[in-house]
Amino acid sequence: MREKNAWILNGYLGIFIILVLLGGTVVGFLMEEFVFAAIFLVIAITLGSGITLVQPNQSIVVIFLGKYMGSIRKEGIVITVPFTVRRTVSLRVRNFNSSRLKVNDINGNPIEIAAVVVYKVVDSAKAVFDVDAYEQFVNIQSETAIRAVATNYPYDSFQDEEEITLRGNADEVSEMLAKEVQDRLKVAGVEIIEARLTHLAYSTEIAQAMLQRQQATAILAARRHIVNGAVGIVEDAVARIQKDGIVDLDDERKAAMINNLLVSIVADNRAQPVINTGSLYQ
Repeated sequence: MREKNAWILNGYLGIFIILVLLGGTVVGFLMEEFVFAAIFLVIAITLGSGITLVQPNQSIVVIFLGKYMGSIRKEGIVITVPFTVRRTVSLRVRNFNSSRLKVNDINGNPIEIAAVVVYKVVDSAKAVFDVDAYEQFVNIQSETAIRAVATNYPYDSFQDEEEITLRGNADEVSEMLAKEVQDRLKVAGVEIIEARLTHLAYSTEIAQAMLQRQQATAILAARRHIVNGAVGIVEDAVARIQKDGIVDLDDERKAAMINNLLVSIVADNRAQPVINTGSLYQ
């Protein structure tokens, strides 16, 4: 089923014709020309049954005796096929906010996820005839797509920094979510404008454990950065001492100095040097 244009007549012209026919009906009854009066009256009633008011960003689906006659998108007053059933479909942009869904990511970790889907109807015929209650169809299929996307990615990556994750790659995940929802809602004549995550968190039963894991990962990363910096500082210091000839260091003293420098730089607490001032008994 595809949307097509229904037959319409300018509404103001149609109302003028109806008024003329009603006037002819009155004249016919006054002149006792009942046949012509009845014909004019029937035509006026027939045209009057086709009067339709179309609001901006709405589509009117016209059905005659169970057959789809077309859709009307021209806003204003029009006259269409008489004695038809007309269903209004909104073409305005809409939001669907999903509930917080509890799913497992690709690693099996339970997470809570929610998203907002922005969509609009672009084919009123599909929305009316190809699915039953397209708004409910959008809600159910959007949540199904959210679950499908959540199970394809990990919540977070603790090893591979280039791996796509739900937490670290919001744009890529949103793009994949929009494509997944669009594929499911294409049959309903719906176009997805945007789909984006609004809530993402570990489930309550593992949230504390995962928080500790994230903290440990952050501590290790910070320590690695500190050690790399400390090695560079010590390397520059030793090279400068040797270049300027400040102190003549053998291998044993050089190793001791490097050890002391690394300990003082890497240690959590500030270094507390012990100063030898001599002995009273020397």
